[in-house]
Amino acid sequence: TSGIPPRYRECTLGSFKLTGYSAATVLPLQEAKERCTRYVHEFLNADGTFRQTGLLLVGPPGSGKTHLAAAILGALIRKYSVRGRFVDFSSLISQIQSTFDPSSPESKHDILDPVMNAELLVIDELGAQNPTPFVKDTLYLVLNYRYTHRLPTLFTSNFRLELAPNSNLTSVDLLEGRLTPAMFSRLFEMADVVSLDVTSDFRKARGTRTGKLEASRS
Repeated sequence: TSGIPPRYRECTLGSFKLTGYSAATVLPLQEAKERCTRYVHEFLNADGTFRQTGLLLVGPPGSGKTHLAAAILGALIRKYSVRGRFVDFSSLISQIQSTFDPSSPESKHDILDPVMNAELLVIDELGAQNPTPFVKDTLYLVLNYRYTHRLPTLFTSNFRLELAPNSNLTSVDLLEGRLTPAMFSRLFEMADVVSLDVTSDFRKARGTRTGKLEASRS
């Protein structure tokens, strides 16, 4: 299975709504949507092979990163029967740790092999786990394998690449501090950055207007 969570299985690029928000908010989201749409259209190379690079979707919680990543994966599964895989990084770490139990029916390789070998992989919430040596080793194992085998990966992260002037964020909000220097450098060889540079959380904004939380964005 693709591993796309039930909440995001019906997400499409067409259902990524841009109405009801200020122009300052809509413009970066419109650009992000267009870049993701272009990624789908350009995924198949002229020689029939799949593209080798992915995307790094960066933005605050609720800006729509997971929606877009799941939409891309779903579109490419339908269009090209891509063997795709969606993993939440924190959940992946927990699954691997569970295999340390001698009674576990799964091994570490049972968990990691489908992830490392997927024709297209989505790693959701990159940097969310505390960067312990085990977490860093696991991430390096996955990233290095996919890098050396030229397999495309989509990443989402709430952590920023840089701090904007007058931002109330600090260095602890930077993705660079959650990865090793080697991994951080390799990330930019593997993926083009798509910034969802918005100030509002869509869940909160939608909840304010309708009395309920937005359910489809992350």
